[in-house]
Amino acid sequence: MTMATEMEVCLRLPTRVLYQGMACKLFAVAENGAFGLLPNHIDFVTALEPSVLILTLADGNEQIFGIDEGILVKKGHQVDIAIRRGVLGENLDSLQASVKKNFIEVDEDERVARSALSRLEAGMVRRFADLQRPKP
Repeated sequence: MTMATEMEVCLRLPTRVLYQGMACKLFAVAENGAFGLLPNHIDFVTALEPSVLILTLADGNEQIFGIDEGILVKKGHQVDIAIRRGVLGENLDSLQASVKKNFIEVDEDERVARSALSRLEAGMVRRFADLQRPKP
């Protein structure tokens, strides 16, 4: 492997790509603690926890993301990150507000969907039970 100053990072959500581009440094939080990655870091796989993910770009600017749980895979100079939910923030203050807004709304939508699914399942169980009863 050649020495590199940048790595290609792809941050994927279930429905779209949140970020794809080059970075010279990455900071994230795994189950066993916070860590940083540089382009020439050894190949690496870890589970990510809900946290802040920071990418440092070649020009020194930072991209800050609020992320939900996910998986990070670094192979060579390629870093692939798959997360359930994520948002891009301008700074930590705006990121906190954005995470609260987006994640809480999604949590509420998921709760409503799970409730509807439970009612459907209960209805199906009742119908199957009715089918098994002998007819008079």
